[in-house]
Amino acid sequence: MIRVKISGVAIDPVTKGFVVILKDETETRWLPIWIGPYEAKMISLALEKIKPIRPLPHDLIKNILDSLSMIVTRVVISNIKENTYFAIIKLRLDHTEKEIDARPSDAIALALRTNAPIYVTEEVLDKASIEKIGLEDEKGMKLTELREKMQKAVEVENYEEAAKLRDQIRSLEKKQKY
Repeated sequence: MIRVKISGVAIDPVTKGFVVILKDETETRWLPIWIGPYEAKMISLALEKIKPIRPLPHDLIKNILDSLSMIVTRVVISNIKENTYFAIIKLRLDHTEKEIDARPSDAIALALRTNAPIYVTEEVLDKASIEKIGLEDEKGMKLTELREKMQKAVEVENYEEAAKLRDQIRSLEKKQKY
């Protein structure tokens, strides 16, 4: 198993769908996993350490596990079949370990909330990873991230922050055109 970190959530420029990018520790192999908009939001909220006023589903799961003294020891992206990824959430209670089948997006969202490490099997990386994404793709990911932050700033009526983010977006967009 290879430990990975989350590079971020982006919009795929081809499909216009959301994708979470996992990188190996050397950042030479990247694993894109396409996810839905709701799942993208749940992962993004956790990445940005935004705490909702009321618990969202992944926060609720974490709260339930905490109340039962269960620990998420790790998440494993374990398989890929016909372009569908499979994940396992590994839990421990005292000296007993359990494995729970999960969608990778849910497993990742929970791992972020519990500070659990994320792993990918070598087989999955061999089948689905790509070489390091080029500079243009990184700019696209950065633009997506800035747009999401700007939208959140507007939602909480932090217009000064939204204006700063808008200016950063415009600057990046100008650089992309040349």
